[in-house]
Amino acid sequence: MLVSFFLFPAFFYFFSPYLIIDGTLNGVISGSFIMFVLQFTSALVFGRGFCGWVCPAGGAQEALMTVRNKRITGSNFIKWLIWTPWIAMIVLLAIKNGGYRQFNPFYQMKFGLSIDSVYALITYLMVLMLIVLPALIVGRRSFCHHLCWMAPFMIIGRKIRNRIGWRSLRLAAVSDLCVHCHTCTENCPMSLPVEQMVEFNKMENAECILCATCIDGCKSKAIKYLF
Repeated sequence: MLVSFFLFPAFFYFFSPYLIIDGTLNGVISGSFIMFVLQFTSALVFGRGFCGWVCPAGGAQEALMTVRNKRITGSNFIKWLIWTPWIAMIVLLAIKNGGYRQFNPFYQMKFGLSIDSVYALITYLMVLMLIVLPALIVGRRSFCHHLCWMAPFMIIGRKIRNRIGWRSLRLAAVSDLCVHCHTCTENCPMSLPVEQMVEFNKMENAECILCATCIDGCKSKAIKYLF
């Protein structure tokens, strides 16, 4: 994730919520369109593993946990209030403009890179502040909880997987091995009640990013990966 974050200035257009709208207006399947589709399809097998292993925004926020490591509680519905009208706008624009007529993963990019002008640099810095400030003010991975427009793609993909029930990467627990040291709950970057999840053997959670922090920290081996 840190490598992904270091490369974020070069490739942040692939995560742009605006670029997909601009591409839709011009009938172009853009890089961000492809990225969001890949996030959804990957969640059918790997859940929100993208968030836990690849996401540049996640890399930035986990680096900031050395500065502000406050657990987050409360609702996470705000990102749905952002995502739902945004997706509705994209669908309506696609219908109004007769669909997509061109495939261009490097749409609005020069040489496949995002920052090629002062405007692009300012846009990047604004996006970076949108990620950094909530993490510093509210707590660990606040952007993921409250603002991320990418998370719903993977949450929906995971729910479809759970409904159908095919094999996928997941967490499993052996509650009898838990010694209630609280390490998993205290260290979870998504502020989940992991110890409680282990106790009731209900490891599936829409906000779980399958980062394996709980697995690494569990000395009694009560949590593990299964596929």
